[in-house]
Amino acid sequence: MIATPLHEASAAALARAVRAGETSARATVEACLARIEEVDGGVNAFTDVIAARARAHATSLDAWIGQATPAERSAIPLLGVPFAVKNLFDISGLPTRAGSKIGREAAPATRDALLVHRLELAGAVLVGALNMDEYAYGFTTENTHDGPTRNPHDPSRIAGGSSGGSAAALASGQVPLTLGSDTNGSIRVPASLCGVFGLKPTYGRLPRSGSFPFVASLDHLGPLARSAEDLALAYDAMQGPDREDPACAQRPLEATLDTLRADVNGLRVAILEGYFAEHAGEQARAAVERVARSLSGMGCRVERREIAHAKTARAAAFVIGNAEGGALHLPDLRKRAADFEPLSRDRFIAGALLPAAWVVQAQRFRLWFARRAAELFAEVDVLLAPATPLPATPIGSDWMEIDGKRFPTRPSMGLLTQPISLIGLPVCAVPTWESGRALPIGVQVIAAPWREDRVLQVAAALERAGVAAAPIANVAALAPA
Repeated sequence: MIATPLHEASAAALARAVRAGETSARATVEACLARIEEVDGGVNAFTDVIAARARAHATSLDAWIGQATPAERSAIPLLGVPFAVKNLFDISGLPTRAGSKIGREAAPATRDALLVHRLELAGAVLVGALNMDEYAYGFTTENTHDGPTRNPHDPSRIAGGSSGGSAAALASGQVPLTLGSDTNGSIRVPASLCGVFGLKPTYGRLPRSGSFPFVASLDHLGPLARSAEDLALAYDAMQGPDREDPACAQRPLEATLDTLRADVNGLRVAILEGYFAEHAGEQARAAVERVARSLSGMGCRVERREIAHAKTARAAAFVIGNAEGGALHLPDLRKRAADFEPLSRDRFIAGALLPAAWVVQAQRFRLWFARRAAELFAEVDVLLAPATPLPATPIGSDWMEIDGKRFPTRPSMGLLTQPISLIGLPVCAVPTWESGRALPIGVQVIAAPWREDRVLQVAAALERAGVAAAPIANVAALAPA
């Protein structure tokens, strides 16, 4: 039977219940909209709620369900599941904000982003758009124009970014499934800080048509959810080539859902040390050790390895990102600099002024670093690293401390994700909780290109073992008076 209240159910459970006639698509959508009304005033995950469209879509789904055969219903994997997307995805009838003041003045989109369309073909129902850092340039979602998104587990703290609204909406039980983007860690960082699962697929695996870009050579799109099963459901529904995105791989569907229960016994697992340990606090390192011990108990062979020059990889990601982002926004920087968020504006300007030789050298290093990673994956199957250096920091904190060293908060929450982003590897951020601690922290499960199945298998195994979990926060106290 379906869990009650409906907002606590997973995407998979909701779809099963709708297919079985235990509830309706309209009921799941109404439960979602009621939850948004109840708690989002204190979380600030949503920038747009499209209730009329969601209700109309759900009503049409219920009409179809009434006429469909059991076999036809069973072929629709996300039937009646509400979802929401970061506001850099095109939504027909809305301007695509990308977290910016300038974007909200744009003409409304005339069609949905391709991934939105594919999820709706799979039976999901879009309910709204979610808060983010301006133009996806940040790791905190302290948005000047739309206000900060608050961490549902502690409203005084950041949700992470730049897909902060996507993670916070899940952690507060407002929707069971969201989409975000990840250029340098923007899915993995908020997943870590809000205690949810997040998947950054291999670069080029999911199409980006109909999304506002940040850094075309680094941008990924992917799902966030409260379970590995829900990630797999969404990921499988969104796969496929796209002629409009030149970076999208021409690969057929490689389903992951049916492999989630595969035995992980015998997998070769390596804890990344060196740079990844030096830039992680005690709680982050402890989370990786807990995950490694659990996998060892499942029969995995665990060892410790390093990737040479990971610090340089982070620097290369910064150079490429700043240069491409600055070039993209240069026309608006010349005409409307005052309408940018000050921190992102200054970094975009700096990026636009970078010497071309620096960018060329960063791209050369990128190829070298990818080859070193390929050599490592010839010897191991999965890498483990912290997703963030620390749990969520207080909103407004300019600095954070890692083992006695001070780092600027806004860029440094991505210290551990950026080296992996540079070479586009598939990663699942897995949420963990330390006994006695009120805040979660995530672990990156990293695999070779195109092995999303492997990172999801490990995430699912850790979830079954109770090491990974994504509980809904008690957010009643956050509701507006």
